[in-house]
Amino acid sequence: MIADILSRPQFATSQAEKEMILLPLLRELQEHHRAHCEPFARLLAGLGIGDASDITTMADLPALPVRLFKEHDLKSIDADDVFKVLTSSGTTGQAVSRISLDRAATQIQSRALSRTMSEVLGTERLPMLIIDSGAVLADRQSFNARGAGVAGMMSFGRRHTYALDDDQRLDLDSVRSFLDEYGDKPFLIFGFTYMVWLHLYGPAVEAGLDLSNGVLVHSGGWKQLVDQAVSPTDFRRLLHEGIGLSLVHNFYGMVEQIGTVFLEGPDDPGSLYAPLFSDVIIRDPITWEPVEVGGTGIIEVVSLLPRSYPGHALLTEDIGQLIGVDDGPTWKGKRFRVIGRVPLAEVRGCSDTYEANS
Repeated sequence: MIADILSRPQFATSQAEKEMILLPLLRELQEHHRAHCEPFARLLAGLGIGDASDITTMADLPALPVRLFKEHDLKSIDADDVFKVLTSSGTTGQAVSRISLDRAATQIQSRALSRTMSEVLGTERLPMLIIDSGAVLADRQSFNARGAGVAGMMSFGRRHTYALDDDQRLDLDSVRSFLDEYGDKPFLIFGFTYMVWLHLYGPAVEAGLDLSNGVLVHSGGWKQLVDQAVSPTDFRRLLHEGIGLSLVHNFYGMVEQIGTVFLEGPDDPGSLYAPLFSDVIIRDPITWEPVEVGGTGIIEVVSLLPRSYPGHALLTEDIGQLIGVDDGPTWKGKRFRVIGRVPLAEVRGCSDTYEANS
């Protein structure tokens, strides 16, 4: 069924049809984890949650707080079948999530990510300009989150070129050489949001660079650079006016639901959409009921991908707003926006924490 779902356009299905597709598969997935993950089964029993026949909407799925993966070893596979263990980023002293994958889970998350990204990048690997320096991948045994993000996105490009030198300055010679060779056709640009803003935008405007054939994929918020943050609309407008970039896509994702990313629509600055194999629920923090359009609350993410661990329904520590349903200018489904972190939530040691020499 997942293979069939991945073969379809990821953002062209109405919300009602999507729920009809996902709900029976999510019921099966919950019972799979109940049978194969004893701590998850105990949790369901302690909450008095019966079998999945009681689940009539996706909002009925019991969602695990992402923090549980920092405190417990939750997996639905035997220890001998663990192929890879992913860890979330964290600042010094913070606990990190540990996500266990078998070979099948590794393959399906990679395929799902590729299928999602192909909606905005196409199926051909494009020449890739990386808004970082080669130093970010210097130690492949101990990536920080930024390095892991760069490494993950590199699989969608070819002829990889780093746009920054080791001092985080725009390497104009390298960038101009790249543009001379590839700039007259579509090419991929990847960078974390704050890196694009701080290290590409201004210097590229000053140098008069033309990036109009680029497709920018970026991620991460501003956290420690709040005073320099710009709105998604202004971010896109300034990149277009300054260096010609018009194809810009942000994404939202987390290691606890690896392979699932929520993409910014092509004509909808700031609005994120769930691919067909996933969904998002914004819950009122008082009643825990799903909010209506326009409402804000805690973001819950739902995905068919996590089968090696019970991560199919996760309550994040992020605050979001439900913008609309099936009313986007191009894509269908729920539109939502990430507003910030839940008060007192642990600050992530993530890709957009600015360290000049990181």
